[in-house]
Amino acid sequence: MFKRRNAHQLEDDSQQDNKISKLRSAIGPLSGHSLVFCSDASLRRYLDARNWNVEKAKQMIEETLKWRSTYKPHEIRWHEVAHEGETGKGSRASFHDRQGRTVLILRPGLQNTTSAEGNIRHLVYLLENAILNLPRGQEQMSWLIDFTGWSMANNPPMKTTRDIIYILQNHYPERLAFSFLYNPPRLFKAGYKAVKYFLDPRTAQKVNFVYPKDKTSDELMRSHFDMENLPKEFGGEATLEYDHQDFSRQMFEDDVKTAKFWGLEEKQYPKPNGFSASDVVPEPATSLASAAS
Repeated sequence: MFKRRNAHQLEDDSQQDNKISKLRSAIGPLSGHSLVFCSDASLRRYLDARNWNVEKAKQMIEETLKWRSTYKPHEIRWHEVAHEGETGKGSRASFHDRQGRTVLILRPGLQNTTSAEGNIRHLVYLLENAILNLPRGQEQMSWLIDFTGWSMANNPPMKTTRDIIYILQNHYPERLAFSFLYNPPRLFKAGYKAVKYFLDPRTAQKVNFVYPKDKTSDELMRSHFDMENLPKEFGGEATLEYDHQDFSRQMFEDDVKTAKFWGLEEKQYPKPNGFSASDVVPEPATSLASAAS
């Protein structure tokens, strides 16, 4: 049955729609990529991130448009960042959470490069890809972060962490639903206190520390995920297997969808037809199992 909306809710919706119109007028005429990016849903997220202050939302979205015009995240293609993902340190899951949201799996213990820019571009690519694959009506994603094998040796420098946080909070507002940090070591928790200083309080509330054989953690994961789909690495029943060539084939196909969405010429980018993923992305030297050990 449909729930009846009260007058207060309808008034709030009307006020929000009015502010979206004001923000669009304040931004001014747009074209090309910027026009596609500034959908009503996007403007709503920026307004929400700035407590519906039109002027602050305008400043925020203008900074994003400037960043996107130079960094060009929508033009990053898998063949440019595939080497960063060889070990499976970051990928889009084959399942969704209970709300139907796209799930990103991050495994920092499988870090395989020292390039700050390479790591950031790889993550930005995954963010753009996750957004591309969001189900209709869904605007947020969930993150699962497995700390198996993590140590300070493969922890990114604080500057890289700060750069990533800045990009996430300022250029992808209201895209994160929840993040689940599974079995982080004490050393990471100590460092997180410094990282938390740079997090917006609303973002910090979405960060959950979860542990194996912990009743509260188990109940939390069950409330957000189907245990049959959730990998054992996160307390579920499924097996997490990362096949770099299979994932690469998926990303090549998605790159074509990305080009179409943004109105870009597909011929500028490698296509999945005519060659295998191994032609572009070499087989990783070590298996995922050995890399995790």
